[in-house]
Amino acid sequence: MKIRSYIYIILACYSATFLRILINNNLLVSIIGSLFFGFVIAKKLTYSREKIILSGFFSCFTSFSGFLYFLYKIFIQGGFINLIFWFNFIIILNLFTMYLGFWISRKIT
Repeated sequence: MKIRSYIYIILACYSATFLRILINNNLLVSIIGSLFFGFVIAKKLTYSREKIILSGFFSCFTSFSGFLYFLYKIFIQGGFINLIFWFNFIIILNLFTMYLGFWISRKIT
């Protein structure tokens, strides 16, 4: 990859972080990110564009630390059973949403 690609990755990270701060809802960010992630992986992209979008934008937009913080708050407020329920619910919902984005992308092209 060229240096220009790394600069684009950094810009994608900054824009994703800015959008995440604007939305300020971990569950909504996770669902939106999964939908668009599925949409993007269905496309035939070049290696550089794939890294910029998937590794740059979506890794910062749907950060794992936000997911863990959300689960930590649930654990502190409601206990272990609530944590298990929300963990499974979020994973299943995100997988379904990612598949939906993949399916929509395939139907469009």
